Amino acid sequence: MTRLARKNHVKTCQMTSHTAPLNADQVGKLRAALEEQGFEFVPKEHTIFAAKKGKLNVSVYAKGPKVLIQGKDTEDFIRFTLEPQVTGEAKLGYEEIADPEHFAPHFGIDESGKGDFFGPLCIAGVYTDAEITRHLIKSGVMDSKRVTTPAAIRKLAAAIKATPGIAYDVIALRPERYNELYATFKNLNRMLAWGHATVIEELAKKKPDCPRALSDQFARADVLQTALKRKNISLKLDQRTKGESDTAVAAASILARERFIDWMDAATKKAGFTIPLGCSSLVVDAGKKLVAAHGPEVLGKFAKLHFKTTQQVTGELS
Repeated sequence: MTRLARKNHVKTCQMTSHTAPLNADQVGKLRAALEEQGFEFVPKEHTIFAAKKGKLNVSVYAKGPKVLIQGKDTEDFIRFTLEPQVTGEAKLGYEEIADPEHFAPHFGIDESGKGDFFGPLCIAGVYTDAEITRHLIKSGVMDSKRVTTPAAIRKLAAAIKATPGIAYDVIALRPERYNELYATFKNLNRMLAWGHATVIEELAKKKPDCPRALSDQFARADVLQTALKRKNISLKLDQRTKGESDTAVAAASILARERFIDWMDAATKKAGFTIPLGCSSLVVDAGKKLVAAHGPEVLGKFAKLHFKTTQQVTGELS
């Protein structure tokens, strides 16, 4: 990439969000740099520290550790502070050279709702190439787990769907269908693999020349590979933990989450009270309230019945 191309690339794809891993020494250097530049340090859950200055926010999360930079001055902060003073590596503008697979044509697959008693299992896939990836990065697409509000999820989902050249597919296994399939598969990972393979199959119809798919790894690699073989899909399959660091997988996680929260909102309206996330005591209480109002058969329309939570709700013994 020439100097002019790098310059034009940066102008075209100005970022408003960036994540980077740090080591303990770099965490200290970053804090010192923020103090020197007059950043205001603010409390933030799960962080070693968080600071802000104007419209720029810098959060260093304990898990990793890693830094999340957000705001319209993100690129300048990376170029003039993070890279020269903290990491010592100049990567901005060289992403396609440093990680060509990230920008090469591929499908990214992810799911939402797997660990929630109430609601569907939603699986999404997104096709990206270099131009699409740059557009999604510019739009601030990131792993859905880092997006804290439904409004933000929906805003990112709209940006993803409006991206020129993109292809995507989403399936939502609503509780009744989920419970039917689980009774057939009798194993969550095999059912997940079927769902991932189904999404890849649909994407391959839209982008038949795409050579590769990347999935967040949820089981042994052969589980999904076997599901693809059963569908006679022969593209290259990569699986890795923390797959959401890939832009295509991150975009898929956003679309899957959007479909999940849309269903949950509709379920709350139908029930007449909040249908909560997860498997907490609040979930058990909501389940008991549903059963008291409509009988135990209603659970199969709202919840994943193989969860142990079902026994807590109904009081039945295994």
